[in-house]
Amino acid sequence: MGWIQRLNEGLARTRAALSRSLSHLLTQGPDPAVLEELEATLLAADLGARTVGRLLERLCEEVRSTGQPERGHILATLKHTLLEVLQIRQSEPIERLITNGPKPFVILAVGVNGVGKTTTVAKLAQRLKQAGLTPLLVAADTFRAAAIEQLEMWGKRIGVDVIRHQQGGDPSAVVFDGIAAAKARGCDAVLIDTAGRLHTKTNLMEELKKVKRVLARELPGAPHEVLLVLDGTVGQNALSQAKLFHEAVGVTGIALTKLDGTARGGVVVAIAEELKLPVRLIGIGETADDLQDFDARAFADALFGQGES
Repeated sequence: MGWIQRLNEGLARTRAALSRSLSHLLTQGPDPAVLEELEATLLAADLGARTVGRLLERLCEEVRSTGQPERGHILATLKHTLLEVLQIRQSEPIERLITNGPKPFVILAVGVNGVGKTTTVAKLAQRLKQAGLTPLLVAADTFRAAAIEQLEMWGKRIGVDVIRHQQGGDPSAVVFDGIAAAKARGCDAVLIDTAGRLHTKTNLMEELKKVKRVLARELPGAPHEVLLVLDGTVGQNALSQAKLFHEAVGVTGIALTKLDGTARGGVVVAIAEELKLPVRLIGIGETADDLQDFDARAFADALFGQGES
């Protein structure tokens, strides 16, 4: 199954809810109750209040100018409005960022536990290797032994070296060793997996700030990418997480996981609209090939259905 088909299937619940509301709009006309239903559906998909307001405004303009528009016109209006938000947040492939950036290019992956951060980092390392680059994995989530072991397992599977310390160690010390190893080995990229919570009372954000300071000291300009990994199934909570991490460590890109099977996939739009951050990657399954570059048009097609633009 191609990744676009998996994306379509993943957003099927969101798309079905929108389709029902649009059907009511077409059969009953744009009376306040129907528009309120559509607004509720769009908000339930976690598109965000700002984007929903813009979509409804455009839709009302369409109704005023054409009377009772056909379904195709409505979908085209909604999709075009969505693309206006998403396309300016679509980034170039991450391989190109690394190739054109400093060497080693340091990616600091952050996010709460359970979002798929370790898996995302490993899948990205596999992608880079397949592109002819030499990545290095750094297991800086020293809180969880499982995270270290998982990253080591991935490293063996894909043939990528992993720098690690023992569980409970200082994350900054692992990062220090990782940068030293990357310089010595001539690596193209360093991918750092960090904790989503800590075993001490130290504030997580303060620990991440310390990691950033060590990176900047050992390699001026690093980290070159602070990649926030978010779980697409948690909706507006993902937006809240994004705001917190962005304020603390200066997020530069988003990777959104678990888009396969969520009814709240519109959170991609809310993040792009409110935080003005590029969406780098989306995860739509468990295999390495399921980590894909974000494609605004493919996403809009999956949300509203293909055939209109």
